[in-house]
Amino acid sequence: MAIKRRNRLITTTGATALLLLSVCDLILGGSGIGAAEAVGGLFGGEGIASSIVWGIRLPRVLTAIAAGACLALSGAQMQSVFRNPLADPHIMGVSGGAGLGAAIATLLISGTGLLSGFSSMAGLTVAGAAFAGAILASTLIVLVSSRFRSGTTLLVFGVMLGFIFSAITSILEYSASEESLKLFYSWSAGSFSGSRTFETLTILAALLVGTGLYIGGAKGLDILLFGEEYATLAGASVRRIRGVAMVSSCLMTAAATAFCGPLGFVGIVSPHIARRILRSSGHMTILPATLITGSAVSVLADIISQAPGLPLPVGSTMALIGIPIILLILMKK
Repeated sequence: MAIKRRNRLITTTGATALLLLSVCDLILGGSGIGAAEAVGGLFGGEGIASSIVWGIRLPRVLTAIAAGACLALSGAQMQSVFRNPLADPHIMGVSGGAGLGAAIATLLISGTGLLSGFSSMAGLTVAGAAFAGAILASTLIVLVSSRFRSGTTLLVFGVMLGFIFSAITSILEYSASEESLKLFYSWSAGSFSGSRTFETLTILAALLVGTGLYIGGAKGLDILLFGEEYATLAGASVRRIRGVAMVSSCLMTAAATAFCGPLGFVGIVSPHIARRILRSSGHMTILPATLITGSAVSVLADIISQAPGLPLPVGSTMALIGIPIILLILMKK
């Protein structure tokens, strides 16, 4: 009972910290309005401040929360499936597939010229192509996971798949025009800005479906932590457990990557932080903390990237946050 109260207290504290970070992200930024004006625009009224807060900053914060939660939950499942503390959706090649789709889209846009001058339409096209590429990579991984028994073999396959996608993307970039490269690099740098209702709702929908699959397979993932042989002896279907986890992870990663770019590290560090704070590896136990941690890391990265005089891509900011944490994890192993 004491452990449950402790876990609830930790979760409540984390949720409060996430709320404070979200408020900071709402009132801070480089849009030309001060904190007082942003607060006034948040709580009503009309004018530029209200339009900026409700039309730009709030969608950006909601997207950061949803995308961070998606990537964190994906990382938690993949680390259990592969029994590897550094497993991550990006290592499995999902981001590589998304990058290939985005590269193809930018080349087509540049080649046809049909979307020249329509930046929002071009951005949506790139996001759609990135989603398709991520789904392609995810489908290949899920199909292969039904054939391979070894998690290590599947992990190697994912890494090789990512290298293949990256190589093809590099070839396309080499022959691309300056205009298409600019559009591609804008997406690949990573950003939560520019999200509209459709994009945010798509990521939230993927999060809901992925979380439902996570909850349904949580007991199987707990068993899998003891090893594949133990899970088989216990009567569990390793392929089914792995398949459900991969579908959940790839769906959430595809949605987040398509609209926010290939964001790394949050999927690795968030589950570790949740497990260490709660002192548990039970998947249902760490679920709320993992979601909150992933969202908090993403919002914090967005705050830093919006700092005045220090414009940074969100992907780079996440690397600056995540790499020291990963090094600490490695040193304590």
